[in-house]
Amino acid sequence: MSVKMLLGKKREMSQIFKDDGTVVPVTILEVGPCTVAQVKDVENDGYHAVQLGFGDIKLNRVSKPLKGHWKKAGAEPRRSLREVRLDEAAALKAGDVVKVADVFKEGEYVDVTGRTKGRGYQGGIKRHGFKSGPRGHGTKNTREPGSVGTNTNIAHVLKGKRMPGHYGNETVTVRNLLVARVDAERNLLYIGGAVPGFNGAEITVRKAKAKRAKKQDRALRKGKGQ
Repeated sequence: MSVKMLLGKKREMSQIFKDDGTVVPVTILEVGPCTVAQVKDVENDGYHAVQLGFGDIKLNRVSKPLKGHWKKAGAEPRRSLREVRLDEAAALKAGDVVKVADVFKEGEYVDVTGRTKGRGYQGGIKRHGFKSGPRGHGTKNTREPGSVGTNTNIAHVLKGKRMPGHYGNETVTVRNLLVARVDAERNLLYIGGAVPGFNGAEITVRKAKAKRAKKQDRALRKGKGQ
């Protein structure tokens, strides 16, 4: 299938066991089923793309334009709607449903995009990993960032200086995560490693653009999960 990306949400962290008893930490993602809302082509839109919807939503929370958009597709409105570019025209039409097993297979590498947890206003130690100051008697700069400016040559704080501020709530893509297992019946994807966001957060999963084998991935390939 020409579709290489699906919408979903993060479920929870868990673990699977290989045949030799090795424990492998995984993140369980609920990916799809995604409903096709619109298919775009070069003749009408100038490029190939498909609009995918995911997640249940109450009808009284859907705007009238979106209701008309989904009614034209002949499908129920979905909570999330995103356009996915295609290299060529897909053999899809409005109203079709794309499931996780149609796109991803066990043993493949994927890239997962999500928003990190928002942690509010934080200092340099937590936000950037700075070391703390001395903790001796009378010390008052235990968690302060220290000098942030230069001498009289420039006499101002340089742009981009790492300082305290808002931490988290950023879009982050984690690349080259191995698909440890695909549960087609429950639309679950078991990913080896961590995924940004809280449990229940919306994520997008796409096939990896730059594949790279890791030590834990090679160890996971030696035995199948149970």
